[in-house]
Formats: sequence, C-alpha cells, structure tokens
Amino acid sequence: MRFGVLGPVTAWTDAGTPVVIQGLKVRALLADLLVHEGRPVPADRLIDHLWGTELPGNPSGTLSAKVSQLRRAFEDAEPGSRSLVRSGPAGYSIDLERSVCDALRFRELLEAGAVDEALALWRGPAYADFADEAFVETAVARLTDERLSACERADLSVADLLDLVREHPLREGLRAAQMKALYRAGRQSEALASFDEVRSLLVEELGLDPSPSLVALQQSILTQELPHARNNLPAHVTELIGRDDALADLGAALGAARLLTLTGPGGVGKTRLALAAAAAIADRFADGVVLVELAAVTRDALSVSNALTDAVRDALDLRDTGEAIVDRLAAVMGSRLLVLDNCEQVIEEVAVLTDRLLAAAPGLQVLATSREPLGLAGEVVWSVPPLVIPGVDSVPETVQECSAVQLFVTRAAAASRGFALTEETVADVAVLCRRLDGIPLALELAATRVRALGVQGLVARLDDRFRLLATGHRGAAPRQQTLHAMIDWSWELLDPAEQSVLQRLAVHADGCTAEAAAAVCGEDDVLDVLVRLVDRSLVVPVEGTRFRLLESVAAYCVDKLQASGELEAVRQRHLVYYVALAESAQLFGAEQSRWLQLLDDDSANFRTALDRAVTTGQLDLAERLVDALAWYWFLRGRHLEALRSLEAVPGSARAGTWRAGYLYLLGRPEAAAERDRWIDTADGMGQWWVGYAASDAGDLAGCQILLDSALKRFEADGNQWGVGAVLAARAKHAHVRADLPALYDDALRSSAIFRSLGDRWGLLQATSWFGAHAELVGDFDEAERLHLEGVAAAEELGLWPELANELGMLGWTSIRQGRYDAAQSYGERAVRLATEQGQRATQALAEIVLAFAARRSGALEEASERLQALIDVARRQQDAVLYLSLVLDELGFVRELQGRLEDALALHTEAFQVSEEFDSLRGMCWALEGIAGCHPDKTLAAVLLGCTAATRASENYLMAATETEDLDRAVAAAASSPGYQAAYARGAELSPAEAFALLVRQ
Repeated sequence: MRFGVLGPVTAWTDAGTPVVIQGLKVRALLADLLVHEGRPVPADRLIDHLWGTELPGNPSGTLSAKVSQLRRAFEDAEPGSRSLVRSGPAGYSIDLERSVCDALRFRELLEAGAVDEALALWRGPAYADFADEAFVETAVARLTDERLSACERADLSVADLLDLVREHPLREGLRAAQMKALYRAGRQSEALASFDEVRSLLVEELGLDPSPSLVALQQSILTQELPHARNNLPAHVTELIGRDDALADLGAALGAARLLTLTGPGGVGKTRLALAAAAAIADRFADGVVLVELAAVTRDALSVSNALTDAVRDALDLRDTGEAIVDRLAAVMGSRLLVLDNCEQVIEEVAVLTDRLLAAAPGLQVLATSREPLGLAGEVVWSVPPLVIPGVDSVPETVQECSAVQLFVTRAAAASRGFALTEETVADVAVLCRRLDGIPLALELAATRVRALGVQGLVARLDDRFRLLATGHRGAAPRQQTLHAMIDWSWELLDPAEQSVLQRLAVHADGCTAEAAAAVCGEDDVLDVLVRLVDRSLVVPVEGTRFRLLESVAAYCVDKLQASGELEAVRQRHLVYYVALAESAQLFGAEQSRWLQLLDDDSANFRTALDRAVTTGQLDLAERLVDALAWYWFLRGRHLEALRSLEAVPGSARAGTWRAGYLYLLGRPEAAAERDRWIDTADGMGQWWVGYAASDAGDLAGCQILLDSALKRFEADGNQWGVGAVLAARAKHAHVRADLPALYDDALRSSAIFRSLGDRWGLLQATSWFGAHAELVGDFDEAERLHLEGVAAAEELGLWPELANELGMLGWTSIRQGRYDAAQSYGERAVRLATEQGQRATQALAEIVLAFAARRSGALEEASERLQALIDVARRQQDAVLYLSLVLDELGFVRELQGRLEDALALHTEAFQVSEEFDSLRGMCWALEGIAGCHPDKTLAAVLLGCTAATRASENYLMAATETEDLDRAVAAAASSPGYQAAYARGAELSPAEAFALLVRQ
C-alpha cells in the first residue's frame, strides 16, 4: 500500500490501483494518521481533531467504527493490508516506510540531492483536501517550506520561478533563484528589477533590508560576474546503453558513501558509467563535479605524488602557490564530487591522497574508477558488470532486450547503414554478444567490422580468432582474454600505416593534436589515418581537434612498440616535438590567449617530455623546455610546478634566474641568495622578472635598480613588451610611494604599449594601476570602470589571481565611495578566490577591504579581529610587508573608537615608521592624523594636523569624504587647544619627518 499527501490525501495499492475510502471522517482519520508519520496518536486527540466541539454520542465507539471502516477499505483494495492500521496503549498509528509515503520519500530524495525527482512527487498543495483543518497546519507549513527550499535549489524555468515569486514575494531564496535564471537567460535588467522590487517590499512590509547574500548577488549581476560551480565533465556524443539500473544503483550509493570505487577489467565501461553517474547527480554539489583523468600519471614520473596533485590541481583550475598543496586542495573542495578516473597504475598514491582529502574536506565525495579497490576505510566497492548477454536458449524476443545486443546493434547501425536486428541476424548477434562476454569496448570494436564482413562472417572469424589466441593469455582473467583478443584481432585487420600510427600514438599523455601525431609518428600528415582509426573505435576524438587512445588500447600499443624495439625512438621524437612546441609558443602579444589554451591542452605531454629529458640525462633539452614554459607557468599560476621543474636543471643560469623569481613569489627565505647567485648573468628579461617578482618582498630600492637596468636593455634591443612590463612594475612602486605623476605616466605608457601589442596580461597590469591612480585622485567612477575592464580581461584569459586582485581593487574603490555593502561583496568574493588560488598578497588586500567595511559599518570587533590577524601575519614575515602601515593605522582608529587611546597611539606610531621605510608620504600623513586624534597633547596634535594638511595640498593627496570622519574627530579635539591656530600654522612649515620628530622628543 502507498500513500500520498503531497496533494489530496490518497492511497494506492502496490499495483497502482486507487483505494476507495468512503466517508469524510474516515479520510480525515487517514490524513491525521499520515500527519504523524507512523507515530501513535492518542484516541482522545483523534476525536478532538475529527469532531472538535461537535462530539458524537459515543466518541470512543464512533472512532473505533471509523478505524474499522479504514481497515476494511485497505483490505478490500489489497488483501492483508488491514494490519497497516495499528492500535495499542499509546493510540492508533499507521505502519509507514519511507518508500510508501510520498512525503517521506520526498525528504529522502532531498537528502540524497535528487531535487528534481523530489519535486516531481508533488501533485498540488500538501493535504489539499484538509488544508483548513488545524491538525494538518504544522505539517503543511513544514512541507511547503521544504518544497520552496527545494525549488530554490532546482533548475526551474523563468516562468515557473515567476509564479512562485508572485505567490511568495518576500522569500529571498526564490528571488535569488529567479534573478539567476533571468540573468542566465540574458535578461539582466529584469533580474535587477526583481531585486529592486523585493527590496522595496521588505522595507515597506517588514522594515528590513535585503540580506547580504542577495545584495552580493545583485552586485554580481551588475558586474556580470555571476559565480558558478566548476564542472568539467565532457559531453558524450553517443548514448549510454544498457546501464539504467546501474545508474540508479550508483545514484543511491553516492547518496550515502563518501568514497565509491567502480572496479572491473579494462573495456567494461567503468569510465563511461562513472561520468554518466556523476552527470546525473551533479545538482547535488554546490561547488560542482570535477573529473581528474589519471591515465597520464604513470610510474615514469619523476615524482608520482607531485604528478598526481598536479593533475587534481589542473582539473580544479587552481594555482599551486604554496607548499601545503594537499591542504589547499582540501580547503577549496567545499560541496564537490571528485571523479578520479584510471587509478590503477598509481593506486597507492591515489589512496593516500584520497584519504587525506576526505579527512580534511567534509563536503567532498569521491567517485573512483580502478581495476582494484583503493583499500580505504569506508570505501564502497561497486564491481561494474558486463552488459547483459542472451542465453543460449533465448528466443528472439528476449535477445533484443539484452543490453549487450542493444549496444552492438546501435553501434553496428552507425557503422553500416541499414544494419538492423532481424530474423536473419538475431541468432548471429546473440552468439557474438555471448562470445564477447558483454564487454562494451569489445562490442564496439566488433561493430565497426559489420560493414566489411557482415555479422555472420564476423562471428565465424571471431571463433577462429579466439581459438588461435586462447593459449596466449592463460594468466589473464577470462574477460580480459576476450578484450585482448578483440584488440589484437582489430590490430591485425589494420593496414601497416594504420598500425604504425596507432602504436606510436600511445606515447602521448592525455591525447594529442593531429600535428603532434604526425611529428611523433615521423609522418608528414596522419589525419586521414586518424579518421579511419576513429571509425574503428580504436582512437577517440576529443573536442574535435585532439585524439586519444582508450586506456586498454594504449597499454596494448605500448607493448607493441616495446616488442618492435621502437619505444625509445618514438619517445625521443615525442620529447623533441614538445620542446619545439613550447619554444614556438607566442605568449607575449596578441596570440597569448590562443597559445595559453594550446599549452593547457598539452600540459601532461610537457610533463612527460620533461620527465624523459631528465631521466635520460638530456639536460640541454630539459633546460630549453623549462625556459620556454617558465612564463606559461607564471601566467597559469603554477608556481610550485615551475619551481620543481626548474630545479631539475640546477646548473642552468637561465633556469636559475627564473627560479629566483619563483622563490620570491612563494615567499621562500632562500630567494635572495638564489637571486645573488644568478643576477649578474641575467639578461633584461631576467632582471625584469626578478625585480617584478621581488616587489612584494619589500626591497623596493633593490627592485628599482633591477628594473632600471632592464629598461635600458629592452630599449636598446627594441623590445617593446619588455619596456611595457618595466613601466607596469614601476607603476606599482609609484603607487606604494603615492607618487601620483609617476604612477599616471608609467601606467599610461605601459597601457599604450600593451594595447598596441595586443598582450592581454600586460594590458591588465597597466589598466589596474591606471585604475589605482584614478582612485587616488578621486575619480572613483573611472577607477571602477577600469577595474571592471580588468575583471573581464582576467576572466577571458583564465587568470584567476589577477581576477581576485581586480575584485579587491573594486572593493577598495567601493570603500572610498562609502558603498560598504558593495565593498563587502567584492571583498568576500576576492578573499574566496585568492584563498583558493593561494595568492597571499591579494588575499591580504581582500581582508583589508572587509576590515575597512566592517569598521565603517560599526562592526568594530569584526574589524579588530581581521586587522590584528593581518598584522600578526605581516610581523611573522622576514621581509617588509607593503600593506602593514595601512592596517596599523586602521586598527589604531578602531582602538581610538573603543577608547583604548594608548594602544591607538602605539599603532599609529609604528605605522608612521613603516611608511617612512617605503618613502610613502601619504602613509605618513595618515599615521600623523591618527596620532593627532589620540595624543593627549592637543597643541602637538594641532602641529601634526597642520603638517598633514600642507603635505596633502602640496602633493595633491585626496581625502575622500568617507575618510574625513577620522580627521574631523582629531581636528575637533585639537581645536579646543588655546593655541590651535598658531600650532596649526607652525606645523604647515614642517615636513612629516620633522613633525614626527617632535613626537619622539617628547
């Protein structure tokens, strides 16, 4: 018996026949029992719910009669079901399991993340025919709220969401879902109008503002930066056949297991099934589903563990900018499904990494494919069966229902137009599917031969083939013997040119282009051969322009290369080709975006090439390769990969210069020593690189010397890219000093150069500093426009660290504008992205934005915690930290507002000293104004204020309207001093250093 309350209260038999229940009170009794979901209900409560104040003459007897009627209705509909209505000392109850009541099933599906399936259970309002009864009120409210929460998570249409919003206009979750749907439908103005509508309604009806999350969503829509979960699952061009039951089982298993491993022999379809299962449940994971293909991670790698974490990092599109890569991987997992494919060849390392990630990331689930289990605690092992094959005595009607037959017929019809399962072919197809053990890859390989041989000829040749090969694979499992025989037979049906290309493709890691295949195969053009191999299901096309081998076929081909004695020669051609490809990359100029994508596609091949160069002692090729890829690694934020690769050629001066810069970027203490070792032999690019990378380490004077020298060399060589890069780096130095003319001039010239070259990375750097200048001079609208332009460029190139920086700069501009909600939104997104990418400097900028927004919004404790954390980190650094002065001053203002004047004075004093180290007059002014606000000597305070006013005026330092509150407090306090005017005038004659000296002499 089944029951429904998500609509009118209804009962059905297991066969789906409606149960007829006569009488309103009997149906109300059923509703009341269902409300309690199997818990006993006392008789007096049921009487009260059913009759209220209008009691029958014998209430207990009447209730007992209604119970009997309900039992009889159940028994008439389905014999034996009267026992579902139980009675006991605690009252009456109905026997329920989750699977038989739609409300319980609804919750079960929601817990498993199957939102769409859960919503499909609803047939109308809950308990629709008893909605006015008090006894269902709480249950209806709870179920309705659960349904709306599910609607907020589901992928509903704009029209459906509009209806829901009209019904529940103040529910912010529905508004958010509607705004996202409108935005993604290209209706940005309507999305923003919906926000304006709910904001007005909240103020008018509840006196409330929209939640911060809804405001953040509005800002994301305004700037066209609506965040989305990462999902890199490939689209499949063919239908998955015969796996419906398996998909259902896997969906249920993934609802409970955090680690599910699909096992089985090669060719059984583990990968295809895993991808389909992951796609089916992708909506359960707020942070997406990420596929990590491990076929390219082999025992030949210099470090299997590093190669493995690199593969995971690349799939997540992360930047490896810290030592604790596994900790950072865990930190960014959130609610995510990680699909680890082809684990068997490095299974020990995969098990270690998976164990650490699952322990550190509670929202992570892992779906792995492997020929053997990972062997971890809590692992659920799911053995992938072959497809269903017909029995020896199967009649034609049952043969066509077998999944192996369905797959073979579908693929054979695609390969041979007109082929179908008929009375003439059904017997042979059944034999063939049995002979191939229902292994999907074997069936697909066989299907490609139907056009040439016919199904009857195919069966005859297969029988002969298997008898011939049976003695050659006695050590392998039967199904593996079948697959090996099928691949072997497919191989022998190829012509020599096809065999040659196929086996040589096997040295590639994670596929290759047709051009790469030709070079490694030693041929002029192999595209026609590749197309024929695709037709035979031996080669798989990837995204139209690349080709790869299935793991089982690749392993077979490596064996063939080894047996023919060609393996080393082909691997050498692979190495030489990928060194030349890296050296040909045009990463400086208009082709930058295209080449970044091309190099991304071949990341695994570059790692394989470098591993070979190093292990075979070809350090000249290794040096050329790492030199060619060093800038690519920087643009992609792969700092640790770069450092590890550069360390593979320790005697190379060119690699040493690159290595020094990466050590600075990673905050390593040995950076300076590495710089000193190689800098004398560095060319202009090397000098610029070290000067650029070391800027955040605080040695601005030393970096400036390197930049000046690099500029002379670039100008002498006519290297316009280098000139633009030096100017952008100098703009950063000018920003630290608040040297407005230099900042403007360098950023403007750099922008013009990079724009003419079409270099998007360089233009992004220059635009960012141009925006910083606009912010300093008070043109906040222009600053915002420029930083939004930077956001678009960073997203287009996939430069996530730069995107985080631009978001941080937008947040800072919003602080200066007094738009603290917007600043918080930008800051939160920036800090998430910077943390994910491991960008310490950008993370600090984002935290500063959030701290400033908190202080100016009155959240002093939050501001204090954020600022103190930044100061603690800065003080632990060996090198000077550029942001320290700003943060010390801001915490000083917090302490002043908290009444802790001595603490405030100490913080502002330290801030002045830090600013003086960097020659930052603007920072000195802020510090002196902070000191004036909390110093007990108001006459001295007046002197300090006079000094800062004069300095600001002479240097054209703007004080935004949002910053005057701190100054106004200091002025108001100092103005009470009898000699205020004279002291103020005296201060105007002093430099900041001279004014600070007065404080020190006290």
